[in-house]
Amino acid sequence: MATARPRPQAMRLTDAAAARIKDVMARAVRPVAGVRVGVKNGGCAGMEYTMEYAEAVNPADEVVEDKGVKILIDPKAVLFLIGTEMDYKAEKLSAQFVFNNPNQTSACGCGESVQLTPAGDSAPAETH
Repeated sequence: MATARPRPQAMRLTDAAAARIKDVMARAVRPVAGVRVGVKNGGCAGMEYTMEYAEAVNPADEVVEDKGVKILIDPKAVLFLIGTEMDYKAEKLSAQFVFNNPNQTSACGCGESVQLTPAGDSAPAETH
């Protein structure tokens, strides 16, 4: 009987992203289970990344624990986020989370939205 191989982690965090999430979660007004990451339709390129506090783990969430941080991936976003590295960049005039996503096929000029292709698919995601 063959043994199941562990599934690869859907996303990874840089040290900077993990440190920033730990800091943000420590300042949360209410206790949280983790940070939920997803995508939604919007922006001029078609899709935008989303992040929010998660008070509980939903049964369908993809749970990623990396560098002491729990990330919950919305089940509708998993195929768009497989292989993504989440980073945190602080520059002189701005600070933001950055998603280095191999499924990204293009982005708008302002950097607020992206076009994503689901992992294992060659056609861009619907943006309606």
